Amino acid sequence: MLHLLKIDLKKMTSYRTFWVITGLYFVVLLFGGLSGMEVLKWLKRTFEDFGGDLNINRIPLYHFPDIWLNIIWVAGLLKIVLGVMVITSVTNEYAYRTLRQNIIDGLSRSQFLFSKVYTNVLLSLASMFAIFIVIMTTGLIYSPNTSIQWILSDIEFLPVYFLEVFMFLSYALMIGFLIQRAGLSIIVLLLSPAIEAIITSNWIQDYAPAIVGFFPMRALWNLIEWPFPRYAFQEIKDYIDFKTVAIVVAWIGLFNYFSFLKLKRSDI
Repeated sequence: MLHLLKIDLKKMTSYRTFWVITGLYFVVLLFGGLSGMEVLKWLKRTFEDFGGDLNINRIPLYHFPDIWLNIIWVAGLLKIVLGVMVITSVTNEYAYRTLRQNIIDGLSRSQFLFSKVYTNVLLSLASMFAIFIVIMTTGLIYSPNTSIQWILSDIEFLPVYFLEVFMFLSYALMIGFLIQRAGLSIIVLLLSPAIEAIITSNWIQDYAPAIVGFFPMRALWNLIEWPFPRYAFQEIKDYIDFKTVAIVVAWIGLFNYFSFLKLKRSDI
């Protein structure tokens, strides 16, 4: 496994695009999460300038345990950046014929795919670890209650975040193998949620609403739902739906299997 991972990482790190995209992603992820409270303080000063008053301590965005769900949901929006990087990695294999060279050098097609999958696992784990650092740092600074029980409450959403990122990267990997063109693949990746929403809202929702939750982008969205309505006294889903987790795991398997089928039948 480590050998295959090293092969793929050596290729990816040789591209300047990899460092630019990866650096951008983790900088935005880390500093975006850590600077959120400064935005709330700016809002408080703005309200005071207009004669109003905003007590940011009554909005526990960065308090344990709320911070887990809040930061993880926002971080999930940034996974598109990693998806673009995965697509770039795959399409570069075709553009620079490194895929063909790897096969000539003795790497089987399944091993080549596993090298990409292992890289996706590593990126998902790195993203999860970065989020953990952001949440722990910010939460310990701003949360009024830092007892172990309070801190660990809702930490179970962290591995769910890993699943969210890994599924999206598996989807990006499949698109890269199917289309093999960076520009078109990225467009398809960006438009996929909108295309699925149009399909489900216009046809599936009317005739078979029970299966809407089985669509990949909807399942991904249902993993960690929008948490902020709770601050407007609305009910939210602040628990893990294991049915949705099972659907996401199934899609991860299907996406990687479809990638293997395409790679197996491709003329490289």
